[in-house]
This record gives sequence, structure tokens and C-alpha cells, in this order.
Amino acid sequence: MSVHEANDDVCVIVAMYNEASTVAAVITALRGSFNRIVCVDDGSSDGCGEIARAAGATVLRHAVNQGQGAALQTGFDYVLRHTDAALVVTFDADGQHVVEDAERMIRTARETQSDVVLASRFTGTSTAMPTARRIVLKAGIRFTQWTAKLEVTDTHNGLRVLNRNALTRIRLTMPRMAYASEFLSAIVPNGLTYVEVPTTVNYTEYSRGKGQSNINAVNILFDLAVRRMRAI
Repeated sequence: MSVHEANDDVCVIVAMYNEASTVAAVITALRGSFNRIVCVDDGSSDGCGEIARAAGATVLRHAVNQGQGAALQTGFDYVLRHTDAALVVTFDADGQHVVEDAERMIRTARETQSDVVLASRFTGTSTAMPTARRIVLKAGIRFTQWTAKLEVTDTHNGLRVLNRNALTRIRLTMPRMAYASEFLSAIVPNGLTYVEVPTTVNYTEYSRGKGQSNINAVNILFDLAVRRMRAI
């Protein structure tokens, strides 16, 4: 059985916002292992939707930018309404994830029958991580361990695997990067099982400039604070 046949029940969701310079390479790499790739163009202005479609992905589009959480939820809804996929992979469009990690997480999901498989750069590998990013991520880990009651080592890793049961029980409403904590906080209350797998995150000059900047780190802390206040 080929890799494509083995993963025929898998759909990869790629949320993207102005990723014209990277998305074609990301999709090409994914297509080596996965047949079904859905890109959610979150109100981009650089034509990355057309590039993704030409590379072989199904493209959904938001008319205006709504944030990564909203883009992923659009992808989840599409999978539930229009496919029979048993497993979903969320994969970033900036090139920092490794396809082989996604394949390994799929195997873990099948072997353990877990509802959610989470990726961890802190038990795995990260290259050239900005210091501010590391500090904020560590704060996010403590926040999530405290509020979500999860023993996790990485809270804002965009590489995940969910089964169809998890898709029906988790709904993302936080607009920006705090959706990641919202996602994790939904696991225990919904009776979902999870496991964490060591993975690699490759920080490049592009990804640091695009989404790993200091101001983005501040945004994550702000969104986490807002989420905490909503819960009180």
C-alpha cells in the first residue's frame, strides 16, 4: 500500500494569510503523502489562494481576515460537511513544520486511537527560536496546564491531528492565536483522549518576520488574558 493510499482517510487543513512565497512548497511537500489538502485563505491580498489551488489544494476563502482560529474552524466545518475523512491534520503555511512529523502523528493516532495528537517542539527540536517566543510559549504552557488541566509541553504548536469525534466536539471561537489554548481547554471537558508527540519546528527568517515577531508574542499574552477574564 502506498503512503497516499494509507492516508486516504486523512484531510490536511492549512490556514493561510498572505503566504504566497511559501504555500506552493508546503502543498507540494504535503502532496507527497496526502491526497486531500484544504487551504483556508483568511482574507489574503497576495494571491496565495490562486497559488494554492494551482498547487493542487482545495481552497476556501474568507472575504476578510478573521484570524487563524476562525480559518481552522472553517476547515473543520468543511471536513464534517463535505468529506468522510476520519482524521484531520492542521499544518502551518509558513514552512516551519515537517511532513514526516505529520505522518508519524497519523500513525500514533491510529495506534493509540487517541482523539487528539499534539505536537511538541520542546520534547522534540526547534531551530533558531526567538527568545521572546520561547518566553511567551513557556508562559502559555503554564497557563494551559493550570486552566485546562492538561499535562502538555507545547501549547501553540500548529501541527495537530484530530479524529472526527474531536471535530464534532471542539468549536473554535477565539479570533487570534489564543484559539490554541481554547482548543486545548476543550479536550478534558469533552471527554477526549490525547497524546503528545515530539516534533520539529524550523524557524526561518520568513516565519520569524511573518508570525513569530515580538508583537505577535504580546498578542498571544493579550488573547490569553482575555480568555481568562471571559472564564471568570
